[in-house]
Amino acid sequence: MMIQRRNFLKVASLTGVSSVFINSLSAASNDGSTSILLDAVSFKDKGGWKVDPQFIEQMGSPYLLAHGMGIPVANAKTTFTASEAGDYQLWVRTKDWCPGAWEAPGRFQLMVNGKLVETLFGTEAGWNWQKGIKLPLKSGENKIELVDLTGFEGRCDAIYFTKNEADSPPSELKELRIWRDKKHGVKAPDKGEYDLVIAGAGIAGCGAALAAAEKGLKVALISNRPVLGGNSSSEIRVHTLGIHGKVSRILKKIDTKHWRNGSKEAYADEKKRHENMDNEENISIFYDYSVDTVNMQDGMIASLEARSNVSPKRVIISGKQYIDSTGDGLVGQKAGATSRYGREAKDEFNEAWDKHGDLWSPKVKDKRTMGTTVMWNSMKSDKAETFPATPWAKDVAKSYAEPTSEWYWEYSSNDKHQIHDAEDIRDHMFRAVYGNFSNVKMNPLNAKYKLEWVAYIGGKRESRRLLGDYIYTMSDITNSTYFEDTVVEEEREIDAHYQKALKGYVVDFISKAIFYRLKKHYYIPFRSLYSKEIPNLMMAGRCFSCSHIGLCGPRVMNTTGQMGIACGYAATLCVKHNTNPRGVYQKHIKELRTLIGFTKDEA
Repeated sequence: MMIQRRNFLKVASLTGVSSVFINSLSAASNDGSTSILLDAVSFKDKGGWKVDPQFIEQMGSPYLLAHGMGIPVANAKTTFTASEAGDYQLWVRTKDWCPGAWEAPGRFQLMVNGKLVETLFGTEAGWNWQKGIKLPLKSGENKIELVDLTGFEGRCDAIYFTKNEADSPPSELKELRIWRDKKHGVKAPDKGEYDLVIAGAGIAGCGAALAAAEKGLKVALISNRPVLGGNSSSEIRVHTLGIHGKVSRILKKIDTKHWRNGSKEAYADEKKRHENMDNEENISIFYDYSVDTVNMQDGMIASLEARSNVSPKRVIISGKQYIDSTGDGLVGQKAGATSRYGREAKDEFNEAWDKHGDLWSPKVKDKRTMGTTVMWNSMKSDKAETFPATPWAKDVAKSYAEPTSEWYWEYSSNDKHQIHDAEDIRDHMFRAVYGNFSNVKMNPLNAKYKLEWVAYIGGKRESRRLLGDYIYTMSDITNSTYFEDTVVEEEREIDAHYQKALKGYVVDFISKAIFYRLKKHYYIPFRSLYSKEIPNLMMAGRCFSCSHIGLCGPRVMNTTGQMGIACGYAATLCVKHNTNPRGVYQKHIKELRTLIGFTKDEA
């Protein structure tokens, strides 16, 4: 059973917030002007449109996505109130996500009070306010609908009506945020105080929360999506890999079985995960909240600010300790922590493998990373199925034609940054998936094939890595180095990916793995799990302190879950001994290792 989008907070002590969040539409302007601003994500009935929160850092807000896999989705609907009747200029914040010599693939229209607005939206490149026609509104309640025309990823962020012809909404992101808050009449954010605040609710974040909560800490877990589990969730569907180490009891509550990547069996493991997380009384889960501000005081994190993905509401969450499990190192970056991105030069940490040369480690450092995957499935129907033409995908998919996907449907490029260009990367994979399936359907033998599921949340492998007191590298893995502060253990091979196009492959969205086989376990020190500059910040997940090759082994979810659990236990010792993570390493590392399950004799 699909877990529905959670429009609520599991919160025990957040000032001014009910335990059940009422998703009311903020419509009329609160700045005294005769204008109305509607956030698309606040529509009461979203129909078949999906809330996409992945790219707030790049374009300013979550938005609605018409993710119909080539079939127009059901209309999103809501009502709003106009204080005055009359003609209003219409503006819609949207984009043509694939501009070119073809009709825009994400076209949509609006229906206002039962009449279809003639303007086609989603036809201008880049995120901007597309100007529509003037249209009449009634005094009092009005109805509005988003009408998808293609099923191919149309997107709508906001709708603005104004009676002032000179009034055009701003585009610059900082100015836009201030303007939106003013229009919505956003008041001071609600506040909550906790012992531990965790940003990111993948396996690492969930593991950290459970470990700390079991020891009595009051924990806030901020999830920018309605489901938990990160890449293992039903939105992405990658099974968990790696060993459980010493913490199997906790990891079994949140991991997955070894189903085929992309399988709907992800739902059963997600149900288990939510039951275990939602029932832990010491954990307050902020579903559908995205961190956008880190407040600092005396060089330490004082609080995190997060915005709702489904309303204009904001919260400020403060704690004694913080864990960055965002994958992208978002909290650390905003706090001013140093980081790395891309591949180190092979000689910096002696990480060369001559057999594979530059595909493994370059002579000169570069910005190449492992890529983002968009999983998808097809199925055979009992009748012939049609699929629309996708001329806008041909230059990506070329002649490629596979009836299903696996992990190697992956995209990375020196020219595309996994964070700054994340939407372009995801959209490139949309073109790959849809163009490929168009090619599949050209074969009469595939007449009964149809798309069953396509992810719209990208599954990342690598991006920003925050620096700790120790940078974990290839030699630590291959030498099986055992540290005095070992808190994580693993045995899987080093697994580095490269795009097959680098060796002349026909398309650029298929990758290949290089495996460096190992005969022994390897170990990760606690010093790689806390920031070297921010005293009360730890990191668990693929943003831990490591080199590119150092990441390639322990980047999988059971291993990052071990990292999270180690950080969760460390947070309890920070509170117990009134210290910080570095203090735990310096004075209480034996106690931390004992909590995790290591014995005195292990070395």
